[in-house]
Amino acid sequence: MMKMRLGIIDYIDSAHYLPEHATCGVVHGHTYKVEVVIAGEKKESGMVMDFYEIKKVVKEVLKEYDHVLLNEILEYPSVENLCEHVHTKLSSRLDYPLSVKMWEGEGKWCEVSTC
Repeated sequence: MMKMRLGIIDYIDSAHYLPEHATCGVVHGHTYKVEVVIAGEKKESGMVMDFYEIKKVVKEVLKEYDHVLLNEILEYPSVENLCEHVHTKLSSRLDYPLSVKMWEGEGKWCEVSTC
């Protein structure tokens, strides 16, 4: 059977600082673009998973990170650590191999993938 990949994009706005970092050591904010992709086989319904259900789970997970100081969640909230943290949370809620790609503002991103 053929594997398919489905993806959605959402956004969060968060503040953080990177302790001991020369330029990012002061509190500042970013808009994070978050792309979530799941991989699976099409079911009898004709879908791998309903987009509504994917978006619902992603929004529930991302609300923890939206409009907060990320340092209250992660000791060192680099985009790498944030992406990994979100991937872990989504992996426990979505029963599919998945990838999470996070852009920190424009042109800078990290991706964690199991698909």
